[in-house]
Amino acid sequence: MEANGLTPVPDSYDYDLIVIGGGSGGLAAAKEAAKYEKKVMVLDFVTPTPQGSSWGLGGTCVNVGCIPKKLMHQAALLGQALQDSRKFGWQLTEEVKHSWMTMTESVQNYIGSLNWGYRVALRDTKVTYENAYGEFVGPHTIKATNKKGIEKLYTAERFIIATGERPRYLGIPGDKEYCISSDDLFSLPYCPGKTLVVGASYVALECAGFLAGLGLDVTVMVRSILLRGFDQDMANKIGEYMKEHGVNFIREFVPIKVEQVEEGTPGILKVTAKSTTGDQMIEGEYNTVLLAIGRDPCTRKIGLDKVGVNINEKTGKIPVNDEEQTNVPHIYAVGDILQGKLELTPVAIQAGRLLVRRLYAGETTKCDYVNVPTTVFTPLEYGACGYSEETAVEKFGEQNIEVYHSHFWPLEWTVPSRDNNKCYAKIICNIQDNERVIGFHVLGPNAGEVTQGFAAAIKCGLTKEQLDSTIGIHPVCAEVFTNLSVTKRSGEDITVSGC
Repeated sequence: MEANGLTPVPDSYDYDLIVIGGGSGGLAAAKEAAKYEKKVMVLDFVTPTPQGSSWGLGGTCVNVGCIPKKLMHQAALLGQALQDSRKFGWQLTEEVKHSWMTMTESVQNYIGSLNWGYRVALRDTKVTYENAYGEFVGPHTIKATNKKGIEKLYTAERFIIATGERPRYLGIPGDKEYCISSDDLFSLPYCPGKTLVVGASYVALECAGFLAGLGLDVTVMVRSILLRGFDQDMANKIGEYMKEHGVNFIREFVPIKVEQVEEGTPGILKVTAKSTTGDQMIEGEYNTVLLAIGRDPCTRKIGLDKVGVNINEKTGKIPVNDEEQTNVPHIYAVGDILQGKLELTPVAIQAGRLLVRRLYAGETTKCDYVNVPTTVFTPLEYGACGYSEETAVEKFGEQNIEVYHSHFWPLEWTVPSRDNNKCYAKIICNIQDNERVIGFHVLGPNAGEVTQGFAAAIKCGLTKEQLDSTIGIHPVCAEVFTNLSVTKRSGEDITVSGC
């Protein structure tokens, strides 16, 4: 102990590192620290949703995010493939129906195997895991409360906060009583039936898309614009495609009340909504109301005030420096809770690993939050890397950027003769910098697979000339990027009639 008898010396701590949150970022950091023979603990606890849903180790992405979302998106794509198959000669004799229960059971079984895998991985690397809620009670002390309410205190030299976010509620009568969120949807024990999706986030549009693809009656209620923060040209094209494929949109309305008309699985709910531009009110009945209006960081109830960690009071986000360090030197943070950073699983994983290597392996590499590729798994998938067109214009000036674009028609869609001139490719180039590609956008099948490869090239400083000199692979969708010749400012026609 030090002379004042209050501050313990490092060798008297229980752990070298305690990670609060067992999601993508937290687990990556914990396992990385264990490689350097550090004594590590992970605390993970899922507070059940208002509807009672909870899940195992692994965080949002694995349990109620990317993984079940993409599997259910795949279920919807298979439905479309079954329709297409008739034109390719497949003769389906029986009526094709979808079983919600079979799908959710299969998805949940796979997720269960992942939960188990994470626990085994922690055990194998000698990381201590406790299914308990972590809360700071002193500078180096944390209180862990398990589901039985039993409390334990642990000390550590350093801490990483990786608590992630949870869905936001509207704060209107009936929202928590009757509505569900993405935290409930993927394990819902019954088919949701006629569904109202509230929100215009990527979560809202992805869920609306696959539910409609499974044959359900789906309506999306949008307050203002689709996919705020994404390229609006692409966002509007996604909206148009979804509308053409049977998703209803109610624009510029917000719910003000949700009432139960009839109990059941699903029951019937009455939604009253108000115009955002006037006094008009509307009512509608649905079996399920899914809220996807945004997510809030889990930072307000973990004792940060007791240790002096600053948070943005309005958003709950934690400001950090370029080394993921908070204003309290021995407390770090990674993932969706960071202010001004991307809310993406691979970003959290990369940041967590690199942080630990800097702390324990003497490395200096910092997480690069620039040119991070991402994909929105709407029915027509959207892949993006770099600047949106709006942001590029704002940063470099319209006269200094050139936008090259084209529609394309996937060969696989030509025989069923569907959705011509819906897929779209666009790159944004900085004229002042040798036409370097600063924005990449694609709407089409397998957009994530296409975007991932180009993201590596963009990181290497890809220019339009280099793209043009690349020989395309025929006949694939990504080939379109090797022969983009029409600029947006020219106003020339970009429709296509064949592959």
